[in-house]
Amino acid sequence: MEKIGKIEVYCNAQKAGTAALTAENLVAFEYDAAFLKSGFSVSPYFLPLQSGVFVAKREPFWGNFGVFDDSLPDGWGSLLLDRFLREQGIDVQKLTVLQRLALVGTSGRGALEFFPDKSITQNTDFVDFDKFAAETHKILENENYTGDLTEILYRFGGSSGGARPKIFVKFHNKEWLVKFPAINDKQNIGQIEYEYSLLAKKCGIEMPETRLFEGKYFGTQRFDRTENGKIHTISAAGLLNANYRLPVLDYIDLLKVTLDLTRNMQEVEKMFRLAVFNAAVSNRDDHAKNFSFQYKNDEWQLSPAYDLLPSTGFNGWHTTTYNGKGEAKLTDIFYLAEVIALPKKNAKKIVEQIIETCKQENKLNGDF
Repeated sequence: MEKIGKIEVYCNAQKAGTAALTAENLVAFEYDAAFLKSGFSVSPYFLPLQSGVFVAKREPFWGNFGVFDDSLPDGWGSLLLDRFLREQGIDVQKLTVLQRLALVGTSGRGALEFFPDKSITQNTDFVDFDKFAAETHKILENENYTGDLTEILYRFGGSSGGARPKIFVKFHNKEWLVKFPAINDKQNIGQIEYEYSLLAKKCGIEMPETRLFEGKYFGTQRFDRTENGKIHTISAAGLLNANYRLPVLDYIDLLKVTLDLTRNMQEVEKMFRLAVFNAAVSNRDDHAKNFSFQYKNDEWQLSPAYDLLPSTGFNGWHTTTYNGKGEAKLTDIFYLAEVIALPKKNAKKIVEQIIETCKQENKLNGDF
């Protein structure tokens, strides 16, 4: 792959700035002069909207800024990208961060786009889901497997994150993310996630539209895409420079950053509700990339929720802790509310609603 000396970063068709590598292979970024006048900080804690050159830290994103790392694929998307590149004779170990950002180009998460754009995407409404599911299984089973659909799968999902195989598709003029079972998943994992997405909505959690494709593949409408364009989205990991592979955050941290970023107690209540729901249904895979914020209408908001279903976290515990604990009790839940100054009556109402709703659906964690 050709060498890339710098990357131009755009946000909603406006040049936000330029990124390059230092001699130590750290990403350096500088805002564009015009964006300084009319734009916003794409990463408030690490890239404040001001002149000058910012240099990323080595950890935890290998010399990259968290907000740009959010755009890169991980898990399944990274596996798929590397497999595809190897088939093209490219040594993936020698790729720089800038080259990987160029491969994301205009296809990444949120509103950030990177130029030169080396992305390869597919734009079609028709997908043979069963055929794709079978192919993803072969890829996961055999690291040396190369099939006719590898490139097509990359076109559909090369910029995706998360462990489970997934693709991006258009359906009825809307953009969707559709998941397939991983090797160790139950075959009805799509049905399970769909049921829990409906449960979350009943519990008052804001969710994007969800559906089962062909009755078995879970799909969720992309909340970073609208008819009017893309929405800038940053995960808690990217925002806080937090290693999402380790239990580095507590729900107290998430509540505090929600208040600090949004200045809105209604957004804080949304995060509190999400914390209660994750405890109630044993969603322990609640790592730092499974919470996101969006810049909409000139203000920061909590994004719609996603990846909500019973799961195993770090060593069997919640990856995001509750008051320092890997498993939450009601006392820990109410302590969260106390720390963030959420009125006790509001917290009590939220907890009771979620517990009762989960009980009615027979989905309440028995230890909660």
